[in-house]
Amino acid sequence: MIPDANHQLLERELSADDPWRLDSSSFEQERYAQMLRMSRCNGDVACALEVGCAAGAFTGMLAPLCERLTVVDVMPQAIERARRRTRKWSHITWVTSDIQRFSTIERFDLIVVAEVLYYLKDIVEMHAAIRNLVSMLAPNGALIFGSARDAACQRWGHAAGAETVIALFNESLSEIERLHCHTESVNEDCLIVRFRKPGHSSEQSNVGH
Repeated sequence: MIPDANHQLLERELSADDPWRLDSSSFEQERYAQMLRMSRCNGDVACALEVGCAAGAFTGMLAPLCERLTVVDVMPQAIERARRRTRKWSHITWVTSDIQRFSTIERFDLIVVAEVLYYLKDIVEMHAAIRNLVSMLAPNGALIFGSARDAACQRWGHAAGAETVIALFNESLSEIERLHCHTESVNEDCLIVRFRKPGHSSEQSNVGH
């Protein structure tokens, strides 16, 4: 569950025209480009889940890749902004929910969760959210995770960031690819990882930094 302080922070940030500079920052555009490339790696996507839509910048990029896209965000304001931005797409289902509580019988070929999990209260809650996500990922499905690194997240007052969460995902998923996106700014330093849920694929690991 997102602590009240983080919930209030999200509300303030979402009131801005361009929250988190997602449309104007070259760093964010590069991060999106890499996440989109990783999202294409498994080929056509029948059913995808995006966790945390911010203002819908990446949702609009992801939607054309999927036959069906479910978007989950804890903030109604984020859902509303993203829905307006992507209104030309009719195959998106919107859900306002905490990711720990979100549940569906559907199994997703692709899950994208970026810059979200560090808003949770502690590592115990992050681990619970990860177990829930893994349970909804289809065998051989891809999960794309992105996050600011531990040092930055802890400096911002969060419990943990990328390195900690990647280690938790690696308990049940196979890490296929890892990228380090950064600039000279200490606040623009993140890791993006593509995981695969074990199944019948023989895809080999290709981890690079």
